[in-house]
Amino acid sequence: MVGASTDSTHLGWANVGFGFAFILFDALLSTSLQLGAGSSLLSAAVRCVVQLAQVALVLQKVFETNSPWAVGGIACVFNLLGTIEAVVNKSKKRYNYMFSSVLFAMLFSTIPVSAIGVRFAMDIDPFWKPEQYVPIVGMLCGGTISGIVVSASYVLQEIWQVAPLIDNRDKVEMYLAFGASRFEACRPVAREALRLALIPTVSQMSVIGIIAIPGMMTGAIIGGSSVQQAARLQMVVAFMICSSAVLSSIITTIFTLVVVIDSEDRVRPDRIDVREHPIWRARNWFINRAVEGVKCTVRSCRGLGQTSGVDGKTGY
Repeated sequence: MVGASTDSTHLGWANVGFGFAFILFDALLSTSLQLGAGSSLLSAAVRCVVQLAQVALVLQKVFETNSPWAVGGIACVFNLLGTIEAVVNKSKKRYNYMFSSVLFAMLFSTIPVSAIGVRFAMDIDPFWKPEQYVPIVGMLCGGTISGIVVSASYVLQEIWQVAPLIDNRDKVEMYLAFGASRFEACRPVAREALRLALIPTVSQMSVIGIIAIPGMMTGAIIGGSSVQQAARLQMVVAFMICSSAVLSSIITTIFTLVVVIDSEDRVRPDRIDVREHPIWRARNWFINRAVEGVKCTVRSCRGLGQTSGVDGKTGY
């Protein structure tokens, strides 16, 4: 391929450090203006470096094995980590069995869409070739997280709040009182939840090529593919990401409504947990215990020092 050079695409940690300087500049600017975004930027950037470095090591082993079992395992790991990110880190409100329902939504949306799309839309046989399938399923997992979080959070917020703050819960209860099924009563809430969940995906797909050139197309062009092939590949990937996001958001919304509206058509805000996730509560408990232990140790040391000082003055 004319113009393709392996030396020009070789990047070292010095290049990564130079790219990190942009984040550092933004963090310093935020700190100087007292905007409060500096620490989150730095922590997210550090997570990005650590996670991508670890993923690169794991994927290198998966690519070398060229085994469908390894590819399936890494796909399940991606979905599991995406579920943890959506439920543990992103969701402010949760419901009973939310982790299992979100995991099912991600698996049922990313695995079939990626397998069918890679095999037939991208015309790759077998579809589980690591170099093609693993990046695709990773992008699908990343694209579903925001939709799942937004749809579930909106439904939980609408059901948990009470008048006069919000009136959708009263409407749902009125529809149920007049004999509507829980899905009929919650259709306006579900429609708005899905609309909000799909705004980022639809907006991104609508501006591809005109305003922004996405990463998959850019990577294909840099890798030496023709512009036409890179554009068609990006079309297929964008359609798969959108399809997976829509499917996962619909499944999550249905599961959430089934939990907060029981089988007897009763609104159940008591099933919504507004506390921090148990992982973070356990972390805070351990930190508080560790701080208390350090304080007790410091007080004990001070007490021993004062006692020894008194004994020295009395001559004992």
